[in-house]
Amino acid sequence: MSPTAVFLVEDDEAVRKGCEQALSLADIRVRTFANAEHMMKALATEIPALVVTDVRLPGMDGLTLMRELRQTDRDMPVVLMTGHGDVSMAVDAMRDGAWDFIEKPFASERLVTTVQRALQTRRLELENRQLKSRLRHHGVANIIGQTASVQRLRHWVETLAPTGVDILINGETGAGKEVVARAIHDASGRTGPFVAINCGALPESIVESELFGHESGAFTGASKRRIGRIEHASGGTLFLDEIETMPLSLQVRFLRVLQERSIERLGSNTPVPLDLRLVAASKVDLKQAADAGRFRSDLYYRLNVVSVDLPPLRERREDIAPLMAHFLAEAAQRYQRPVAVWNPTDLARWQQHDWPGNVRELKNVADRWALGLPDGLTMHPQASTAGASSLAEQLDAVERALLTDALKRNAGNVVLAAQMLQTPRKTFYDKLSRHGIVPDDFRR
Repeated sequence: MSPTAVFLVEDDEAVRKGCEQALSLADIRVRTFANAEHMMKALATEIPALVVTDVRLPGMDGLTLMRELRQTDRDMPVVLMTGHGDVSMAVDAMRDGAWDFIEKPFASERLVTTVQRALQTRRLELENRQLKSRLRHHGVANIIGQTASVQRLRHWVETLAPTGVDILINGETGAGKEVVARAIHDASGRTGPFVAINCGALPESIVESELFGHESGAFTGASKRRIGRIEHASGGTLFLDEIETMPLSLQVRFLRVLQERSIERLGSNTPVPLDLRLVAASKVDLKQAADAGRFRSDLYYRLNVVSVDLPPLRERREDIAPLMAHFLAEAAQRYQRPVAVWNPTDLARWQQHDWPGNVRELKNVADRWALGLPDGLTMHPQASTAGASSLAEQLDAVERALLTDALKRNAGNVVLAAQMLQTPRKTFYDKLSRHGIVPDDFRR
């Protein structure tokens, strides 16, 4: 249901018809109601773009109607029409969320202008919602896989990303910690930048200046003010990878940043307020590191508000097929080559590999495969076969990976996806049904 009409509630028939005529002449679609109860019933079939209502109505009054509407959609613009004695009440209502009020009697131009401004505000608000929804979908869609652990991870990102809570991601090297961090940022609705810092890659001699910035003259060579990377992340997300490698001396300062949500540049005593979301990642158990004195325990407990453990690739071998399909499609575009083909024998070999480098190693294999090179895998004589599947299961995995990749690349358009795989539409639909794949999940 698309919110296109203005709902107007007025019990006085003459006023109601006059308002309807004024709005219609201004090319504004309007539905009129003699009371709030009838308007509420209409919500079952149509969502209004905004509501214009008299304050004094038989039965449910305009203020109660406004509160009911805000239970459904807190951003719904409500314009109140008031008599002279109700102006103070209308002012109070605006503090409670009313968009505007018009005092009776009013000129039709006043009504039209007010409604047009409210419609413009509503249009921008709905466009913003759609943008945020696309960003959330885009971010979560980059977390590839169909195993239960990955499905839980996607749900977790969608649920927690908009809350703004700081998050700690635990996982082995190459497991996809930065991919998850970026998905959190994309799904958060934050408009600032995503700033990624590898704590182990910064030289200790410049790490404070790099992170906190400095004022002109703070040290030899500091000829002008420099904004540090923490401050640059304000309004967005700060991602600290390998936080376990952060020097202990720096951890003290960073703990204060988290607690105060402000920084002081080197050479300054003036705090700079921050509006940022922190996502930290570690490849070691920070609790054990804190217990051993290698990491500050107070910083660990400050970071560990919400944490998630990323499973290594060897524990989710069923995701190798969709991941490989995704990486090969990306590589084909990057290297301007046709999408490389693979078969169940290839998949069986990949599923028996232990993937010590996790998803990053798999991506490198996909790049080699896309360039027509051998995958370069050396099978360990004791490679685990626990995750190996039957031929039928492997064929199913390949087919499912190709279907989901085609839908993703065509934004859920079944016709285009079927054409891409050169498959009749009915056959394509049958395969989607058999695999439980829903095209709407891939639509932007």
